[in-house]
Amino acid sequence: MTDPHSSSATHKAIDAVWRIESAKLIAGLTRMVRDVGLAEELAQDALVVALEKWPESGVPDNPGAWLMQTAKNRAIDRLRRKKLLDRKHEEIGREIEASQDEVEDAFFDKLDDDIGDDLLRLVFISCHPVLSTEARLALTLRLLGGLTTDEIARAFLASEPTIAQRIVRAKRTLADAQVPFEVPRGEELAQRLSSVLEVIYLIFNEGYSATAGDDWMRPGLCEDALRLGRILAGLMPKEAEVHGLVALMEIQASRSKARTGPDGQPILLLDQDRARWDRMQIQRGLSALERAVQLSGSNGPYALQAAIAACHARAATAQDTPWPRIAALYQQLALRTPSPVIELNRAVALSMAFGPAAGLQLVDTLLDEPSMKSYHLLPTVRGDLLFKLGRREEARIEFERAAGLTRNTRERELLLARAAESG
Repeated sequence: MTDPHSSSATHKAIDAVWRIESAKLIAGLTRMVRDVGLAEELAQDALVVALEKWPESGVPDNPGAWLMQTAKNRAIDRLRRKKLLDRKHEEIGREIEASQDEVEDAFFDKLDDDIGDDLLRLVFISCHPVLSTEARLALTLRLLGGLTTDEIARAFLASEPTIAQRIVRAKRTLADAQVPFEVPRGEELAQRLSSVLEVIYLIFNEGYSATAGDDWMRPGLCEDALRLGRILAGLMPKEAEVHGLVALMEIQASRSKARTGPDGQPILLLDQDRARWDRMQIQRGLSALERAVQLSGSNGPYALQAAIAACHARAATAQDTPWPRIAALYQQLALRTPSPVIELNRAVALSMAFGPAAGLQLVDTLLDEPSMKSYHLLPTVRGDLLFKLGRREEARIEFERAAGLTRNTRERELLLARAAESG
């Protein structure tokens, strides 16, 4: 009889292996079968076999190689069973069979350019602009993050059937569009890389400041985004903005433990206990920022945001924050990528550097921006500046308006408390 404790430990080990190896597995299989949907099915089939066998036999020394071998066997069986006799599938079958004997030894011993190239191709496929932003997010978390449909649904507060349909449609769209399994080149590379970075950035932001729900943060999503960013930096070491994004995420994530109180209530940046910031993670972020700058990437949007985060990270206390420098960096960022959200952040920096009236003057220019009508942080910032200017009744109205716009429970509680304080 199988020891239930041992079986539980094995299942945990399988889950860990899947998180680590699934992206490489799906990437390698996609290269062989030229269909990301089929590749994921084969990888899942291998996982099911592992769940059946490993509790009895134990986790193999090279679990990734075992999964790849099993998935390849399944691929061959499927091709034979369906009698796919057209030349393309015959070639795929022969290619898989020819490489069978080499897989076990080569998978871990030779994490060579093929594996790296496969992973990079998978990154560019899952973030392809032919897909909607929501589809890119879901597919990236599924294929590269190793998350289940249920986990993705919980992360974005969507129903599991909705996420499942989104992923199925995304894979069908890629197949119908005949998106090639390749890394784009030249001008297309820059455009596509921008999409990849945006997806990772959005995943991180949703984890760092949850749009809705009961939790201020979802650390698991931050960790997934960071892992994807680090993988991408390893695969594209000469791309400055990749390092800029990693730097930004590392520095932002370093504050995680200080961002909530014992009961999960939010603690704003200037009120945080900086002793709780992760200094090792800050150092990793500063090193990544230095690499971006060395690659002549100091003016990229992610590098500029990382430079702003670095200003906070280097300040020993909130009073030491170099607000004029931060305001100047936001101005550079606004020139590079004009956005009312960036202008709102610049207004906060201006208020800290030159007084609340200076910030309010800029905030008021954003009131008629259509994209800001339902953005809860606009009345939040305006309320804070009005409060500092002693215009308490106006501040109360703004905080209440912001509370009505946010879908995050913790944030709503904080804003209603600010409204009560103003009244």
